[in-house]
Amino acid sequence: MARSGASHADRAEHFVWLTARVLEQRRFAYHFLDDSDRGADAVETALTAYLGEDGGYGYALEPDLRGPVSQPPHVAHALRVLDGIGRCGGQRVERVCRYLTGISTSDGALPALHPSLRGYPAAPWMPVVDDPPSELLTTGPVVGLLHRNEVWHAWLFRATDYCWAAVESLTKTHPYEVLAAVAFLDGAPDRTRAQAAAQRLGALVHEQRLAVLEPERAAGHPLSEGYAPGEYHFPYDYARSPDSLARHWFSDAEMDRSLDFLARSQEEDGGWPVNWRQWAPGTALEYRPMVTIEALLTLRAYGRPL
Repeated sequence: MARSGASHADRAEHFVWLTARVLEQRRFAYHFLDDSDRGADAVETALTAYLGEDGGYGYALEPDLRGPVSQPPHVAHALRVLDGIGRCGGQRVERVCRYLTGISTSDGALPALHPSLRGYPAAPWMPVVDDPPSELLTTGPVVGLLHRNEVWHAWLFRATDYCWAAVESLTKTHPYEVLAAVAFLDGAPDRTRAQAAAQRLGALVHEQRLAVLEPERAAGHPLSEGYAPGEYHFPYDYARSPDSLARHWFSDAEMDRSLDFLARSQEEDGGWPVNWRQWAPGTALEYRPMVTIEALLTLRAYGRPL
């Protein structure tokens, strides 16, 4: 139970038991209470509830996309969950790769959304089109996580080529596209090429002011087009752990300030806030436990007390 003077983790635990879906409850328990095989099994079992017959994931695993149909953002999130428990491999991931092969665009990459979502509720900034183009936003995180876990599948060859071309040609960008690029580069097997691409990308982040380096002055920072009021990104968003290539984009002082801000952002109820636009009553409630787990994992990765 949360109490005055309780630690970040104690307050977050109360929040998670109070509000979270079963999957986030199981993830919290695994990462902060029981990181045994039993805990990993429980996470994997909870994730299976979102698995479709086609090998993809749906059922609002990513809360901004409702309905039962599999979609690339759901798959990206499922792989992050599996990566976090050391289970991103085996037959389950083989089935995922077959699903990805079946929905890929003509250049072998992933669309932001597959047209099968049509007719189901979704965030208004995520339109469904009949012939969607490839998107780094979805392809980058999936390819990066598969490479990170040494998964080899025929689907990866063209998808990897697409990610390299997309990342290395970025000029004008925005935070979520940068996050997708970092997810790819952190897992890409060609580390020399990844380091060079990351250095160039970091320069773009600074030139285009895509990271708030002084959190106490965030209100005066420019927002990317279409972003909600307060939808800022900080150094810890790009470098979720010290071994990310994005960590080199920021000085120790800049990273420390952002981590201090992250720690202070825990709210009275024990959860961390969602800073992007909410369009349906349940999405913030479902997202906040996810954001809370990520905040704690980031603080722990940098050795901050929980």
